[in-house]
Amino acid sequence: MSIHRTAIIHPSAVIEESVEIGPYVVIGQGVTIGAGTKIGAQATLEGPDLTIGQENQIGPHAYLLSHTTLGDRNKIYPFSAIGCEPQDLKFKGEKSQLEIGHENIIRESVTINRGTSSGGGITRLGNRNMLMAYVHVAHDCLIGHETVIANSVALAGHVEVQDGAVIGGLVGIRQFCRIGKYAYVGGCTGTNKDIPPYMIASGPAYRMYVSGVNSIGLQRRGFDPSMVRDLKNVCKILYFTDLSLQEALLKIKNEFSHAPHVLELVTFIENSKTGIVGAGKEEDGEESKRRGYRGRISRQLSC
Repeated sequence: MSIHRTAIIHPSAVIEESVEIGPYVVIGQGVTIGAGTKIGAQATLEGPDLTIGQENQIGPHAYLLSHTTLGDRNKIYPFSAIGCEPQDLKFKGEKSQLEIGHENIIRESVTINRGTSSGGGITRLGNRNMLMAYVHVAHDCLIGHETVIANSVALAGHVEVQDGAVIGGLVGIRQFCRIGKYAYVGGCTGTNKDIPPYMIASGPAYRMYVSGVNSIGLQRRGFDPSMVRDLKNVCKILYFTDLSLQEALLKIKNEFSHAPHVLELVTFIENSKTGIVGAGKEEDGEESKRRGYRGRISRQLSC
């Protein structure tokens, strides 16, 4: 164990032998730190109930708070604040949690808040995600595995980002919205609706539209070409016909009953509570037709 002489460590902290602790680090009551973890200068680890796994790298000035569980081999960069209380006026100090998995990269000045009782009491980040600088993850967010969330993205409370999704920089996601698995969200925009799995979504803030299937991203992930082809045909039915949303979904279920990934997309849409981006006449209503969303989507489809 290597502990700098200026570090301040509470007697109740449990620290494995191979941990390295830099200058002016503060480790509070009830903190547990696993083997091989390295903690940079002036980082603060507050308890109680802060558990850090093995072989993590915690950068200088990082701030980790109570009721947080960090898995193994994560890399947290300077000035990140992990496990802060939720920014919710209804929060009255009740116990809530933040769970972070393994092998995540959390860059400079990222903030991740704990959950609230109204959202199940937990915020969760899976494995092998990359959160770039200044990302904010609000209370009760659920982030899957292998996502990329670019600089200055703001996820409001209760947002779900599913496995493999990519979100471009400077994007705002409204409360309770979902980003489907392997979707790609273009930068400098915002959404107040769900973005279906496997799709590319972009456009002006809160007037986003789907422009096609995330073909390149799916190829990079090793998706079979036949699966990508199925998704392109599904995209055409959803966005390039005059069918209502219900009619389009029925047609898709009938024609692609053999394709689990397509049926998964259908289930995602059917379970939507906010509506989906570029959902068509039934979802967008008369206002969408007045603004010309349907025609614009049709012209810009690349699927």
